Amino acid sequence: MKPAATDPQTIADAAVLLQRGELCAFATETVYGLGADATNSDAVLKIYETKGRPRFNPLISHCADMAMAERFGEFSPLARQLANAFWPGPLTLVVPLKPGAGLSDLVTAGLDTVGLRVPAHPMARELIATLGRPVAAPSANPSGKLSPTTADHVRIAFSGAVPVLDGGPCQSGVESTIIAVDGDTVTQLRAGALAREDIEAALGHPVAIAAPNAAITAPGMLKSHYAPNATLRLDVAAPAPGEAYLAFGQAPAHSAPVLNLSETGDLREAARNLFSHLAQLDASGAHSISVAPIPQTGLGEAINDRLERAAAPRG
Repeated sequence: MKPAATDPQTIADAAVLLQRGELCAFATETVYGLGADATNSDAVLKIYETKGRPRFNPLISHCADMAMAERFGEFSPLARQLANAFWPGPLTLVVPLKPGAGLSDLVTAGLDTVGLRVPAHPMARELIATLGRPVAAPSANPSGKLSPTTADHVRIAFSGAVPVLDGGPCQSGVESTIIAVDGDTVTQLRAGALAREDIEAALGHPVAIAAPNAAITAPGMLKSHYAPNATLRLDVAAPAPGEAYLAFGQAPAHSAPVLNLSETGDLREAARNLFSHLAQLDASGAHSISVAPIPQTGLGEAINDRLERAAAPRG
């Protein structure tokens, strides 16, 4: 087991770790990211090694602003429209990779596209600006496990071996929405903290949705992902005896552990609580967790996507 890491106390401390080619977890408005200098292949490799992440699964590069993003990606008028509408924020844009920009091939997993995001969390943007280069940062958890929404979640997930810049609890609680822009075609590759309806409203037309068996071109597209140790049953109105229950809205009386994503049926609150509540129920020792039905509208699309991946058979 690796020795306990020393957490950076300031943004400058965290930037020094990244400059040295080390990892540093940090808060965004979505979840905590496991950050490395996206131009340093040795540093990026540490992300894969630390997470146990499949090599074919690309990483999002987080930028301080649009100017930095334009150094690494080719932005069509349509992509620029989306960036102007939703950055900083929980939207990742997959655009053509700018040749010779210096991004590590490990970040793109050998693809000719790159996923770029400008996070809304001011500490994250200041960290990236201090480094002066994009930060590759998947969720700061072992691959396939629950995403962290607090610094303590990261410390527990990696047994204290990864330094964490504590930026407080995450506001959104689920990862960014990933949108690919190819010419005049806009496709949602992953549902996330930005509702598809909001994107469609900004564009004035529907957004296509990637097929379930689509090639992996962005993070979060693996079928089995975000999984607790317990088995998961979805769309359950009445949990079985002894089964932990993740409720939404009015919860039935139940003798086993119960947590409620949102007693008022607020999907934004539910998204914020999703991973932390699953982690708490998983830590209760229950062998099975059943989950209440979640509406498929708005942020419910992202919540259900995460739950379906968490419940998928594990290879």
